[in-house]
Amino acid sequence: MVTITLQELTKRFSGSVVLSSVDLQVPAGELFFLLGPSGCGKTTLLRHVAGFYRPDEGRIWFDDEDVTRLPAHRRGTGMVFQSYALWPHLNVAQNVAFGLEERKRPRREIEHRVAEALDQVKLQGLGTRKIQQLSGGQQQRVALARALVIRPKCLLLDEPLSNLDAKLRLEMRTEIRHIVKEHGLTAIYVTHDRDEALSMADRMAIMDAGKLVQVGVPQDIYRHPATRMVAEFIGETNFVEGRAMRQSSWAGFYDVETPFGTLRGRTNDGTWQPAAGQPVVLSIRPESLTFGTVVDSSNRIPGHVVDTTYLGATVQYLIQVHGGPLMKVCETNPQEIRLPSEDEVRVMVAMNDVVILRK
Repeated sequence: MVTITLQELTKRFSGSVVLSSVDLQVPAGELFFLLGPSGCGKTTLLRHVAGFYRPDEGRIWFDDEDVTRLPAHRRGTGMVFQSYALWPHLNVAQNVAFGLEERKRPRREIEHRVAEALDQVKLQGLGTRKIQQLSGGQQQRVALARALVIRPKCLLLDEPLSNLDAKLRLEMRTEIRHIVKEHGLTAIYVTHDRDEALSMADRMAIMDAGKLVQVGVPQDIYRHPATRMVAEFIGETNFVEGRAMRQSSWAGFYDVETPFGTLRGRTNDGTWQPAAGQPVVLSIRPESLTFGTVVDSSNRIPGHVVDTTYLGATVQYLIQVHGGPLMKVCETNPQEIRLPSEDEVRVMVAMNDVVILRK
């Protein structure tokens, strides 16, 4: 277990800045996620921690040891790749044992630790199997065992579940988090899948264009996005353009003028107070909108249903707001299905679920 610290990490490829003065600390024992769109720099950042790249500027620390120039094989990290990177000519046990053989450990120790690692990932008795005989989920577990067998200071995972089907991804989310926590590992996990990040992470960072846009626990980033980009990337949301009017009679809330009326909400940052007349953007999650009545809220949005998608546990509606944009509404455990119609409907939203963002 190790605390990982990045100080002003900068990397350029062919003159383009891929990482821009990144500062980050991942405490010992934390499962930390790097989340962002393709090309944002998250895998490049992970590879710097692993030692595959050297930064143009900045430092990397494992506890109080500066490892910036330390080669990858001396950092004590375990890496799980998106492609698994398994050798097809070796069987399961030989693949798992590779790191220990490179470290020239005694044969008896290698056999014991390989058996232990396979047991950790629930592949007992499969050591003699060929890689081609395994399912995708089993191959992913072999890659994980190979990373764990060296007893790493930290575990680094680069989109390890992206090649699995939906059911296996759900199963492996639980398994990976359990293994990390059971062994007290510090882990950095790269993904573009927000559901993986929200369901597994202790903390996460949203990256964009080589920078950390926001760092925090999943629920804070989801409910208090720092920017429009974060709000949109971390989950579905409705954006409404408007102008700040005034601070409302409710402490901490502000009235915003929109094309279809006044909405009352809160800022994403308690230290920011929008000025009267300032252009802003409202973020309203689909699940926060309801056809029912919301007590203590004046946020009423008139419109009509233009599309209905029934998904069993939920039903999703597309509402054409009168004088405003199209908005998504999501209902859980629907008792009544509203079909597309010109009939007027009204949706409401609590003040605390209307997030005011800088435009």
